[in-house]
Amino acid sequence: MNTLLGIAGLKRHFGGLWATNGVDLEVAAGEIHALIGPNGAGKTTLIHLISGALLPDAGTLQFAGTDITRRSTHDRVALGITRSYQITQVFPHLSLLENVRLAVQSRRRDWGSSLRFWRPASADVRMIEEAEERLVRVGLAAAVSQLACDVSHGEQRALELAMALATRPRLLLLDEPMAGMGPEESEHMTRLIASLKNEQTVLLVEHDMDIVFRLADRVSVLVSGRIIASGTPSFVREHPAVRSAYLGDEL
Repeated sequence: MNTLLGIAGLKRHFGGLWATNGVDLEVAAGEIHALIGPNGAGKTTLIHLISGALLPDAGTLQFAGTDITRRSTHDRVALGITRSYQITQVFPHLSLLENVRLAVQSRRRDWGSSLRFWRPASADVRMIEEAEERLVRVGLAAAVSQLACDVSHGEQRALELAMALATRPRLLLLDEPMAGMGPEESEHMTRLIASLKNEQTVLLVEHDMDIVFRLADRVSVLVSGRIIASGTPSFVREHPAVRSAYLGDEL
């Protein structure tokens, strides 16, 4: 397995609560890897630790052969780690195009010549074209000029995905991307994530088991801050400890 992200012995506590308590996890390059578990298992804390929003109390994180355990969030973004949030994070009073253009612009090394003081970065045709391409990719081509606050929740979630893709991530962390969506919006997002297979490495946190088993190449189960099983969807589905701690008899 060509490991892109390697986590060993990762621990983070809040007072007397161990949110992660010795997490070991490997995410292979090019796979969609689902992280599941009951509420309070530590899934979002783990995403925070991978993205750099939190630093661990113990353990290590390796990304593409580089130790990122103590790296800042912006260092990790520069290395290629991008995340989405449970609560949508967009610029509500900017157009969809401007939201994505700003994400493109954040790659300063790629667009250094467009950041000169004597002309606005917003006039750079290359950035505008790439932003439009990302919006087309997520199905928002007809809404590029609309303000983010004026589109539906599902469209805002798709916009956030377009912004994440505009940073050209090597690892995309998706924290409950279907949260708050209706059935049609969830289906649209599921198809979008499925379309990323073989071109994008994804670590997906999701509670809908139908979506997880439909999308994931591998699944890891986090319970009480520890990974209790990791493997193919069929392996995890039938794992006795997983059925006992999380899935129950419904599967």
